[in-house]
Amino acid sequence: MTERQEPVIWMRPEQAQAGRPAERSRAEITAAAVELADREGLDAVSMRRVAATLGTGAASLYRYVSARDDLLALMVDSVAGEYDLSPPTGDWQADLSAIAHQARQIMRRHPWLPGLVIARPALGPHGVDLLEHVLEVLADHPAEPAAKVEAFALLNALTALFVQNELAAAGPEVRRRAAYLQHVAAVGSHPRIAALPAVAAPPADASGDRFASVLVRALAGVLC
Repeated sequence: MTERQEPVIWMRPEQAQAGRPAERSRAEITAAAVELADREGLDAVSMRRVAATLGTGAASLYRYVSARDDLLALMVDSVAGEYDLSPPTGDWQADLSAIAHQARQIMRRHPWLPGLVIARPALGPHGVDLLEHVLEVLADHPAEPAAKVEAFALLNALTALFVQNELAAAGPEVRRRAAYLQHVAAVGSHPRIAALPAVAAPPADASGDRFASVLVRALAGVLC
């Protein structure tokens, strides 16, 4: 027998039907979870910790969300509300680049977000608004509808990967790996590696240009 799956959280009532009247809203719970993740990282987000932040018991949160996965989905969609979805200009590359740059800034404000975008993408009300906007930007593009949806997914995934690399680049492990590659290059037994510009750390202000260039090429490939 096929296991019955619950509808996504946005298709379920705001609060469990039984029990006391609502004391909190999903928006309040989500905001508390986002604040906790921004401050302490995603591992800190548990039903118990979020409940403590709100001054209530963990059991009470299950009246609003049935599991931590629901809470994570709400968090992803909540921060998707930070986009400024300006009307399309007619230049799809410029418009999608603008969306990607906003995504990059949102993910940098919420360092826990890139991992969730890659591992468990959620498409709630704000995400649907973003998808609709991307499809509007691409309305006159000759690509098939499926390719346009793929471009939307690729934009999100590439941005998340880029931000993950940006955030990791500030850590000591990356510097240790870079030092090893520089050592390998100095030894001279791997001339192809020694010739790579990346062996020497690129200027910090070049990351935005690389991001835009890679993104446009990848989107053009999907939409061709």
